[in-house]
Amino acid sequence: MEGDWVLYPLNLELEGRNCAIIGGGQVAARKAAGLLAAGAQVTVIAPAVTDSLQELAASGRIKWVQEPYRQGMLAVLAPVLVFCTADDNAANQAAVTEARQIGALVNAASLPEDTDFTVPSHIERGDLLLTVSTGGVSPAFAKLLRERLEREYPKTFGEFLERLAVLRQEVKGIPGGSREHERLWRLALSDGIIDLVRDGRLDQAEEELRNGIANAGIKSQDGTC
Repeated sequence: MEGDWVLYPLNLELEGRNCAIIGGGQVAARKAAGLLAAGAQVTVIAPAVTDSLQELAASGRIKWVQEPYRQGMLAVLAPVLVFCTADDNAANQAAVTEARQIGALVNAASLPEDTDFTVPSHIERGDLLLTVSTGGVSPAFAKLLRERLEREYPKTFGEFLERLAVLRQEVKGIPGGSREHERLWRLALSDGIIDLVRDGRLDQAEEELRNGIANAGIKSQDGTC
């Protein structure tokens, strides 16, 4: 990914989708863990792998092809994503070539010019996903920013999202359609709600949000907005 390209932000649904990892070291283990968390079907191609990958293979959570990569392996798997992490650059380059031939997207840290996507530094708070990317310019700075986000957005945000999911269903029952629902949310949500959630005052945050939605609906009905 050389040149002044702008990366396109994307959250990718991988549930049940095939993904392949070339190489079996620590980087491969980290990639496998992230892919499994997203529900992907993971195949690791490497003659030797870390203990953690062996355990995953033994438990059936990943498939381990215990041999060096060779041409044709990816075509059989038809993966959506291919991660090239082998110590052998020739194997990585060959895998990149085949991945491109079958239309898969490639991540190859050792071959940045052949990398289609990067995996941003991120934190998860339930269904809330916050990501940070410097486009590969400074992974250390991305890590620093992620650590700050971890402090700014504690686990209470994931808990509050569960309440929002319930409230969203209730709002859908309010007459007026999607445009009216969007207006209610826009008027009811505020920085104050975020501050309450950060402080762990979820009941108060929910109460204020419900009151805000109700008040916005009343104003709409009496024609004041």
